[in-house]
Amino acid sequence: MNRSKGREISPFIAMEVLKAANRREQAGGEVFHMEVGQPGTRAPSKVIAAAKEALDRQQIGYTDALGIPPLRAAIARHYKDFYGVELPPERVVVTTGSSVGFLLTFLSAFNKGEGVVLAEPGYPAYRNILTSLDLVPVGLPCHAETNFQPTPELIDRLEDPIHGLLVASPSNPTGTMIHHDELGALVDYCAERKLQFISDEIYHGICYEEPATTALALTDDAIIINSFSKFFSMTGWRLGWMVVPEHLVASIEKLAQNLFISAPALSQYAAVAAFDCMEEMEANVRVYARNRDILLREFPKLGLTRFAAADGAFYVYADVRDFTNDSVDFCTRMLNETGVAATPGLDFDPHRGNGYVRFSFAGSTATIEGAIARLKDWSGLKKGSR
Repeated sequence: MNRSKGREISPFIAMEVLKAANRREQAGGEVFHMEVGQPGTRAPSKVIAAAKEALDRQQIGYTDALGIPPLRAAIARHYKDFYGVELPPERVVVTTGSSVGFLLTFLSAFNKGEGVVLAEPGYPAYRNILTSLDLVPVGLPCHAETNFQPTPELIDRLEDPIHGLLVASPSNPTGTMIHHDELGALVDYCAERKLQFISDEIYHGICYEEPATTALALTDDAIIINSFSKFFSMTGWRLGWMVVPEHLVASIEKLAQNLFISAPALSQYAAVAAFDCMEEMEANVRVYARNRDILLREFPKLGLTRFAAADGAFYVYADVRDFTNDSVDFCTRMLNETGVAATPGLDFDPHRGNGYVRFSFAGSTATIEGAIARLKDWSGLKKGSR
């Protein structure tokens, strides 16, 4: 009997922590949720109003596999308004969250056994989706010296055969960004070597020092993945999008038709209004910025003095090697003893993640302040506690 591919997939540890945190809450325990990258805010008001109107007026059935035309056009206009980039709506693919975007990307752009470079630390679902499709995730160890992001020089050190590069800026779990010129260097590197360039831009809009650059401003050959989950605060609506080169549109459409039929119709009708809610989303980002400032100020007082730059997104990726060499045990004890839920770095880096923990600050400021208060006297943050 062949071994199921599902058995080879590692668990998504953040979701395991969430499950444990929810059990604690159900038993009456207090929890400060810093484990998942989920905004603590509702969807924008106009999105909710549009959803109610769609329920009354629209038939909520199948849509075109690539998405309803008004939403594809709205996404294309967003690139003009937000980045100054002209984009034909025909290159926009609406998906059931960014996860489906990655699945369609990997199926359409690569053949069985081909390797795709991923920064470590990085989002764990990348490697797990690649593995499930008989593709090869090629981990690229990245360090603080390169802001935990890939560079052409680092990629040149790899010995594995590679056919693509996936980057995320801002990234999960570090929140670091690839600046414009550095992104251009990676795009050129891939073009010269005929590697497929994939840009995860799901955290665009959530930036603190400078705006993020879309790879679409540098090349028409990249595949762009984005979502309504983070900046637009619509995680449970399960809606994302891709921007793809013209030559991939037809193959992606056929895959989408057969695998998913279409993204949720109600979410699509509602999301057209999301781009008229920028003031609301920017107010959310100001809350994230305040939460970030609290962590960057208070963590060093707790002994957490080394962490990634947190240029964007809503994470602090902290070095906890002064306190533990087992981040899973560390996070388990932290939840059980303080109620603070965070994600072990092992989720994001299978080789060095035992010494890191990701703290999400996407929730309310009260949650962040409460977590800091609980951690101030926690024995797990005393040197020699491991």
